[in-house]
Amino acid sequence: MRIGACQTPEVLGDVATATRVMLDFADRAQVDLLLFPECFLQGYLVTAEHVRRQAVDLGSPDLTALLAPLARVRPTLVFGVLERCGDRYHNTALVVARGRVLGRYRKTFLTPAESMFTPGEAYPIFDCAGVRFGINICYDTGFPGAAAAVAAGGADVLLVPAQNMMRRQAALRWRDLHTEIRLRRVRETGMWLASADVTGERDEQRIGLGPTCVIDPAGRVVAQVPTGTTGMAVAEIPPP
Repeated sequence: MRIGACQTPEVLGDVATATRVMLDFADRAQVDLLLFPECFLQGYLVTAEHVRRQAVDLGSPDLTALLAPLARVRPTLVFGVLERCGDRYHNTALVVARGRVLGRYRKTFLTPAESMFTPGEAYPIFDCAGVRFGINICYDTGFPGAAAAVAAGGADVLLVPAQNMMRRQAALRWRDLHTEIRLRRVRETGMWLASADVTGERDEQRIGLGPTCVIDPAGRVVAQVPTGTTGMAVAEIPPP
């Protein structure tokens, strides 16, 4: 499986622009799977107003319409969405092929700021080009059990949609720590790991540096987008 992990600008509350970003990466990429950041479709803001306004029911015609432009995309897409399910909200990653939802993963470990969301309870496994993968979302990777559950399901690869738009000092402090944490999960599980993040400046206080990278089972960073730039980390992951 040839994978592309995409480091993108932050897009907030503009599904059309987020979709265009995905289409642009897809048009340039010769890959089997493209990974995008956490809550990428509607944007990662965890205010009640934003979540309630932007969240979408995965069984609704609204989602079908939102995904319609992606029907022409050849690679499988994995990207974050704000999900509404009845009166609950979830921080969710979708697996989409030709504009059709193949499955979802709901973030299990939530930060204190994510009190709007209900945590997920399952770690589904998916297949792409003969390689099995599961998903952890951002903060999940700080908990060994989340990656271990994906490995226990037989996955070869752990995909990590992330969104680390932080206050400037925190972003600088965490720039290398994100990769260190992901390396621990790789060493514990023996899986490949690919992460995707945002970059740029939201305002004078908040910046996103990434990093977006692919790590092999030996704990080597085999592809990485330079911090503070947009781009794609591409790697070939052999079948088991």
